Amino acid sequence: MDPRIAIIGSAGQLGTALMRELGERAVPLRHQQVELTDLANLREVLTNLGPTAVINTAAYNWVDKAEDEPLVAYTVNALAPRNLAIVCAELQIPAMHISTDYVFGQASIDGQFPAPFQETDAPGPVSAYGVSKLAGEYFVRAVAPQHFVVRTCGLYGNAESTGKGNFVKTMLRLGRERGSVRVVSDQQCTPTSTADLAPALVKLLESKQYGLYHLTNSGATTWYDLAQSIFQVAKLTVNVEPITTREFAAKAPRPAYSVLNCNKAKSIGIELPTWQSALERYVPTV
Repeated sequence: MDPRIAIIGSAGQLGTALMRELGERAVPLRHQQVELTDLANLREVLTNLGPTAVINTAAYNWVDKAEDEPLVAYTVNALAPRNLAIVCAELQIPAMHISTDYVFGQASIDGQFPAPFQETDAPGPVSAYGVSKLAGEYFVRAVAPQHFVVRTCGLYGNAESTGKGNFVKTMLRLGRERGSVRVVSDQQCTPTSTADLAPALVKLLESKQYGLYHLTNSGATTWYDLAQSIFQVAKLTVNVEPITTREFAAKAPRPAYSVLNCNKAKSIGIELPTWQSALERYVPTV
């Protein structure tokens, strides 16, 4: 039987990239076709579909809004992945669930910049969003024997649906409109292109080396330095003013440092290009 991989959230940035990567092997599942928070509906849809694996890219990603509606975030980011894990366990197929660097957050409190986080490092989210995503990880890992939980960071790509957008597109829009932007300079991370992540996820799925993984583009930067790089690649003259996290005053706390160590994936032959290379390929497509 030919592999049929169901992509939940297929119209989002990562889902769109996975659909492109998998081609005819992919089966798209949008919210209109499946309700991940409804166990009975999910069981019926996946049983009838008969996929050989499921990749869940759907999530509640409104980090600040989650502080006001943590139950909604928990329902989508924790209970829904639990439902997926239950059904995949029943069908005896692999479940791949996408998580986030925001499960880490200690550095945003104590100010320390450790080495890049490994999968074995203790998480410590500091936002309602981060807590909900970590809970989802635990459910998938506990319930689905054939599981992949993949943490990534700062995703950007071109989505089939019009949705939240991403940092790169936002910077280009603001730079063109205003000619000046203020960007946080004291948070370190690794922005990651869905065009690079998607083929890595497919390769990981095919490896059958189940478990928890970190997957991002390589290297690290700050949002401020990323913004400068975006305008440089786009050949736009924009004044970029560095500000602190405190000055930005977002409702939800962000990790001051959330660089992920991807050596576990690298050990099985999966490695993404540098974030600079990814940016150079992406900006001309926006």
